[in-house]
Amino acid sequence: MEFNLEEGKHLYDECTTLILPALSIGNVGQLAVDLLVASTKAERVGYLDDPNVLPCVGNDAYTPTPQGDLVLPLEAYESPSSALTLIQQRSPVVKGTMVEFAKNLADFAVASGKKHIVILSSLDFGRWQTIDMSSGLQIYYLSNTNADGSDDKCEKQGWKKMKEYDPNQKLWKYLNTLAEGNVNQDDSSPLEDDLGEEDYYPSLPFAALFSCFKAKGLKVTCLLCYCSEGDNIPDAFHLAEAACNLVELTPEGNQGGKWVIPFSWQSVYGPPPDMSLF
Repeated sequence: MEFNLEEGKHLYDECTTLILPALSIGNVGQLAVDLLVASTKAERVGYLDDPNVLPCVGNDAYTPTPQGDLVLPLEAYESPSSALTLIQQRSPVVKGTMVEFAKNLADFAVASGKKHIVILSSLDFGRWQTIDMSSGLQIYYLSNTNADGSDDKCEKQGWKKMKEYDPNQKLWKYLNTLAEGNVNQDDSSPLEDDLGEEDYYPSLPFAALFSCFKAKGLKVTCLLCYCSEGDNIPDAFHLAEAACNLVELTPEGNQGGKWVIPFSWQSVYGPPPDMSLF
């Protein structure tokens, strides 16, 4: 993976928190990152070139009248006022290369001085075992603060730890082994076996990212929500708000505490709603 700076731009030392999506159902993580980029007035500082990501190209997603600046599959944005780096991923990873891609991202995070990685993603609503909508949309989390995936700070937010995380489960253990580079060529891969019900969660992109960032000694928090395919804008708002609460993002410099809707959304969803960050 190569990182290419935009002309005249540089990485800010104070931006030690990295937020990025893990692609999944409904593209909720990507939509949430779109909201955060627009609302924090983050500027593109460069792009990442990785052979494991499928190529794509498009027009600028954030300005009212796009000037023809091309957007690429992996772009880095920074908001010094919020001390945030955000990576937006616009195309999927080549099948079978997710762990290699995650390792490359982890190397970039270490090289650029990141200390806390926040991964935003979604889970298939059809696999939700205990449905409780009494308090609205529920955020689930996974953290490496404790060995069992729990984190007191997340618990205080009212979020629920992903109970399906078991560091001793076969596929989770294998992911950790891959991330740490301790796999021999003769070792059989559980990823090549028929995956069972318990293998669903560790087979998802967020799990590979979590394992590889953790292997580098970085603090990692995954924020997750269950959803179905369709209009996932409400899920994106919910996930982006959770990310703001986690990193204690204040409304200063963020349009008076209001969400800023990416202009690319408005052509699809119409005028932005009046929604508050806090």
